[in-house]
Amino acid sequence: MKILTLIRHAKSSWADPALADFERPLNHRGQCDLPGLVQRMQRQGPRPDQLHYSPALRTRLTAEPLKDAFNLHDDEALCSPTLYEADASALLDVLRRLPNSVNHTMLVGHNPGLLELVQQLCPEAPERLPTGAIIQLQLMISHWSALQCGCARKLWLDYPKLHRSARK
Repeated sequence: MKILTLIRHAKSSWADPALADFERPLNHRGQCDLPGLVQRMQRQGPRPDQLHYSPALRTRLTAEPLKDAFNLHDDEALCSPTLYEADASALLDVLRRLPNSVNHTMLVGHNPGLLELVQQLCPEAPERLPTGAIIQLQLMISHWSALQCGCARKLWLDYPKLHRSARK
């Protein structure tokens, strides 16, 4: 079996309307939510064999602390240009090409592609993936090339809003 952890980037800023979507940074809330996201990911585990992330600024800023927290080397943390604006089909293509030596991969990306992917893979998929959401799936496959609709079981789902009331 394989493990797939999908993370939607932390909350991004729309403060500068002239800024291209690709260059949007994290807003204050996203920056504040990020340490908790990383801690919850570390606590839940397991350590990923690989981390793939979109080259957009908000996903890079979300992926960097995960890379550091799991002590991932550059060959284990990969910026994948195809993940920016990827739909579920494109994400499936990326995952199906992973080497079988990878047992757990983590992907930091964007909606609607991430949500579409989860909904295709997992019968227990949520209706939405808010910013900063983490969903970990157990895949009932032994080879990434066998990834198909309905092959996943949800292990856990977390997102920042679940923890905001506890902080107040």
